[in-house]
Amino acid sequence: MSKLNQSVLIFALGGVGEIGKNMYVVETDEDIVVIDAGLKFPEEEMLGIDMVIPDITYLEENRDKVRGIIITHGHEDHIGGLSYVLRHLNVPVYATKLTLGLIDVKLKEAGILNTTTRHLINSDSEVSLGSTLTATFFRVNHSIPDSVGVCLETPEGYVVHTGDFKFDQTPVNNQRADLGKMAEIGERGVLCLLSDSTNAERPGFTGSESSVGKALKEVFHKAEGRIIVSTFASNVHRIQQVFDAAVQYNRKVTLVGRSMINVITISMDLGYLHVPEGVIVDIDECNKLPSEQVVILSTGSQGEPMSALTRIARSAHRKIDMMPGDTVIIAATPIPGNEKYVSRTIDHLCRAGAEVIYGGHGPNGTVHVSGHGSQEELRLMLNLMKPKYFIPIHGEYRMQRMHAILAEQVGVASENIFLLDNGDTVEIAKGQARYGPKVHAGNVLIDGLGVGDVGNIVLRDRKLLSQDGILVVVVTLSKQHGTIVSGPDIISRGFVYVRESEELMEEANRIVAQTLQKCMDEKVNEWSSLKNNVKDTLGRYLYEQTRRRPMILPIIMEV
Repeated sequence: MSKLNQSVLIFALGGVGEIGKNMYVVETDEDIVVIDAGLKFPEEEMLGIDMVIPDITYLEENRDKVRGIIITHGHEDHIGGLSYVLRHLNVPVYATKLTLGLIDVKLKEAGILNTTTRHLINSDSEVSLGSTLTATFFRVNHSIPDSVGVCLETPEGYVVHTGDFKFDQTPVNNQRADLGKMAEIGERGVLCLLSDSTNAERPGFTGSESSVGKALKEVFHKAEGRIIVSTFASNVHRIQQVFDAAVQYNRKVTLVGRSMINVITISMDLGYLHVPEGVIVDIDECNKLPSEQVVILSTGSQGEPMSALTRIARSAHRKIDMMPGDTVIIAATPIPGNEKYVSRTIDHLCRAGAEVIYGGHGPNGTVHVSGHGSQEELRLMLNLMKPKYFIPIHGEYRMQRMHAILAEQVGVASENIFLLDNGDTVEIAKGQARYGPKVHAGNVLIDGLGVGDVGNIVLRDRKLLSQDGILVVVVTLSKQHGTIVSGPDIISRGFVYVRESEELMEEANRIVAQTLQKCMDEKVNEWSSLKNNVKDTLGRYLYEQTRRRPMILPIIMEV
């Protein structure tokens, strides 16, 4: 087929209508390129679930066309699902130096490092992906170094994915966004732009990361006791500024939390984090130092129940206890859905006598700025790229919608803006775009070592168990005589306290016995029929008495 006659399909398998789980796909008739493979935190109703990753059924069905996965940067919502995806879809991975370092740790833990092909790229790289797609890259500012946007040359024209970005005029590492290259791409003509919508509702510009350094130093200057700083482990610029403040005020730093130790070790090894020798000490040495010489750098800025900061706040950490006079800096804002956990952790810290600085505000400036561009930066990106078609990505629906309004304001025609859900496609052929056929997309739930073995039915059962509990009905029947030999015995867990509900349980026993006897008299002896009859009659009685619907689990044995 001629390269000129090929249509282009663009869609998301994750990352639109939600925060996290980013995975975007560009497909021609011959080739498929995937951009990012992230995870997201489970929603409240996903009881017991550890994380959620995209469903890649469509990619598996078209595995012969998939040429590779490009990773824009090293945050969990962009690399967290990669080790799971690569087990089922072993294709090359393209990423920058720091991103590749963080990916390697994940692949090593998953036992697939040696079987995965990894390619190092930078903002000057050019990569051929099959016969119809070529990728080039441009540097963007974000809250982790080595972040890039992607420009894909397709048979129809250039498709640009911004990655997560903001325009920081005074970046901590002095690496500014490639404004010239973005403008050059825009001058060549951008067919379709996919752009980060996270802060589309926030007016103005996002503050510079370097402003956080000044606020941190102000806190360090005033603090008389220990300082505990909690931030995202992957926010290397923020961590660099914590070390700079610690050095300036003669404090030693100890690291708490596995991901914090991993990211800092990798960043130092690769030259992205600069820490003088002797500044980092282990936790035992830290506990021997005077409190005014100590900084504890910890995970847990999202209030995760098992994170280091949460355990410290609850006095459940093996080696660190809160002390009156401690200053705690939570240098992050809650991801949507985590507000309750963060609030609870702050409350515990305050009860322990700590001064807690959170919510982005320090005594003299902010201790947190976002890594995502606000409205003026989103407008600037649109003006630089001048796209014919626009797809707002990476954000909940209201953020995508606001981003669409911003695009209209800078001149993108409303009929050329596509608001997508996961699985919706945009098909571009002969320069014209329209909604294409829907592809399979969804969530794969990870619970412990199980990947995808927990689905809607299991979650429904967990929800039922959490709401009204369970009743186990155990009864033994005589096969020969058709009578009840022993039982019924009813075991209640999470429904009622048996000792205080004796009359209810006795009546429940009587109803079960009566139901079974009636079935046997009518020669109904199929176990499924017996169990269903018990569930129905007992369930009706319990609902009438308690207005609750516990899970009823009949166990019938024959002798």
